[in-house]
Amino acid sequence: MSTQFSELGINAQIEQSLVDLKISVPTDIQQKTIPVLLNQKEDVVALAKTGTGKTAAFGLPLLQLIDTENSNIQAVILAPTRELGQQIYNNLVSFAANNPEISMAVVCGGIPIKPQIERLQSDTHIVVATPGRLADLIKRNAINVKNISYFILDEADEMVSALKDGLDSIIKEIPKTRRTFLFTATMPGAIKQLVQNYMSKHVIQIEADMTSVGHQGIDHQYVVVEPIEKLEVLLHFLNSKEGQRGIIFCKTKAAVNKLAKNLAINKFSSGAIHGSLSQGIRDRIMGQFREGYIDILVATDLAARGIDVKEISYVVNYHLPDTYDAYVHRSGRTARAGATGLSLTILQEEEVVDIADFEDELGIKFTTFKKADAQSIEENNGLLWAKKIFKTKPNRTISEEFRKKVRTVFHHLTKEELIEKILANHLAQNNTPNSKAENSKKR
Repeated sequence: MSTQFSELGINAQIEQSLVDLKISVPTDIQQKTIPVLLNQKEDVVALAKTGTGKTAAFGLPLLQLIDTENSNIQAVILAPTRELGQQIYNNLVSFAANNPEISMAVVCGGIPIKPQIERLQSDTHIVVATPGRLADLIKRNAINVKNISYFILDEADEMVSALKDGLDSIIKEIPKTRRTFLFTATMPGAIKQLVQNYMSKHVIQIEADMTSVGHQGIDHQYVVVEPIEKLEVLLHFLNSKEGQRGIIFCKTKAAVNKLAKNLAINKFSSGAIHGSLSQGIRDRIMGQFREGYIDILVATDLAARGIDVKEISYVVNYHLPDTYDAYVHRSGRTARAGATGLSLTILQEEEVVDIADFEDELGIKFTTFKKADAQSIEENNGLLWAKKIFKTKPNRTISEEFRKKVRTVFHHLTKEELIEKILANHLAQNNTPNSKAENSKKR
């Protein structure tokens, strides 16, 4: 029989909110964490893969622990990116739908600070923030975190590596008597050092079922390509997934921009996010992806944090990640909430030896993805060309006299005959040595 949230100690008001959200069965990390956070006084380190319900694991007990008679800020939740911070805030608001007396605010970088300062002048119990913006607010004396009781670090492994300076300055300002809850998908040395430096000696360590939950439902595959064919193999794969949503990961911002441009040229429904884009653009692209207006997101690792979209069918590693942790976070974007998904890594021959290390370290098994043959690639390129023509807008500046002359050339052909001739012409042009060389330059 399934465990209920009430059995974990969650009160009736919050449980009703979960019922309204159609959340009824706690995940493994929630079952293990919620009673500890509610009933014990120690710091907690929780290790759980992405997509296992970590926000509810700390969010539900935190809402219950808030003293609504106390108008001070009682809890600070740190997230590495604004997207993840906003997602946590939205989840908490949903969980607290029947607890209107709990006041929450989100303060993240990339947007004007003045409205956030004004918001913090009102009573606030819980603040969700990114480290850089919170450190800035503290420096301006715009926020008082000296009396907090709870300090939560979500996706902590990404925080300590990318945002350590802001994190250090915040920890100096908060009381030593607070409880710290640290949630992470991996345990690199930097996290162990943070636990040792900033958390109590009697830390409770909780671990979800890492062997099954973290990778459950994910089909890990790789395909080996020559550099010259990498883009064409990707485009063939994406065409086979038409109508499904996926994320393509690149190592650098420049690579994201270049690939996104190629997808746009080939008329794929796609968008790109990375750290150098304005927050407004990132929010717009993320909104379009969440709402299903675009199917493909091209992203860097950090920019993709906070993407909690259940219907992501596949993840593509266009470049092999540098670390095992990065692979965990990338692949964890798919197969969320009990669904299944594909994590496809595109490799060059010299990178294949690294696969065994990823398997040993992460306890997963890769299988080989069958690469499309030359004929399939050629046919796919033809399809992409046809879609470009279909989506091309008519040129209204062409003179009517010229139009008539062109129509006269084709007037005796049926539609089928015209398609056959145009296709034959396209294939002849793209099979010449010059066109092959031209195509290779695009990569």
